[in-house]
Amino acid sequence: MPRKLRAAVAQLGPIHLADNREAVVKRLIALLREAHGNGARFVVFPELALTTFFPRWWMTDQGEIDRYFEREMPGPETRPLFDIAKELGVGFYLGYAELTEENGKQRHYNTSILVDPVGKIVGRYRKIHLPGHSEHLPDAPFQHLEKRYFDVGNEGFNVWRMQDAVIGMCICNDRRWPEAYRVMGLQGVEIVALGYNTPTMNIHHREPEHLRMFHHLLSLQAGAYQNAAWVLASAKCGAEDGFAMIGGSAIVAPTGEIAAQALTEDDELIATTLDLELGDYLRRTVFNFDKHRRTEHYGLITGRTGARTEV
Repeated sequence: MPRKLRAAVAQLGPIHLADNREAVVKRLIALLREAHGNGARFVVFPELALTTFFPRWWMTDQGEIDRYFEREMPGPETRPLFDIAKELGVGFYLGYAELTEENGKQRHYNTSILVDPVGKIVGRYRKIHLPGHSEHLPDAPFQHLEKRYFDVGNEGFNVWRMQDAVIGMCICNDRRWPEAYRVMGLQGVEIVALGYNTPTMNIHHREPEHLRMFHHLLSLQAGAYQNAAWVLASAKCGAEDGFAMIGGSAIVAPTGEIAAQALTEDDELIATTLDLELGDYLRRTVFNFDKHRRTEHYGLITGRTGARTEV
């Protein structure tokens, strides 16, 4: 029996320091309604979708930092999004900054959640591959302080069954690491949902701007093809208070082909119908893991972190 799911990626334009959560949630709801009108039953929102990309700012007051984090989900400001999703019967992925307590200590995570069509949270992912730096770089055009403001995710790369599909999650820099896709692929993932906020400029060395988009799409397409999964990638993009981030939100098929791609750096919805049988076909043939993988030769992947030459 054919398995198809109409899905959408809801790209966000800039969220500035002066923008409040109430205004942002209204934008998310507008995109959710547009997706529903397009027939979509699942929507992917960006990483840190409720605030500006605050890791670009050096802050030393923990109270100032914590105001960008959510202490509960849903909370009073985000509850309307969940209510509308339940009313429309649309599931979604949402990225945000999570503040929680574990073993008596406060923890800060770059988090995403999977919400089902009745507004219930069914899955959570905490970002593992944190990019950037933790020290202050006064000569840089802006900071990238994810290693300062976030703890490394502690729950792994899991998958959940929702809307008759096996769905996994990752966030931004995770998309550049093949291990993230493969761990989900080994659990039979059919849809990888991810949000990102990617600066247009590399602060560490001069890099042609076109390479930022090229590497972004290359990562999505390789991860999709090599794991026979759909990849739904949603950007928060444009110039936030003058600091530019790439767009390029995309839906990539298990064949590695781009099925839909955003054209702007504003709030924009793209949608397509996901044929889940396409991934099944590839997992039975080219990427039949049981038949072709040779784990006895992969020990270095988990046994060593950094690269070194011993010959």
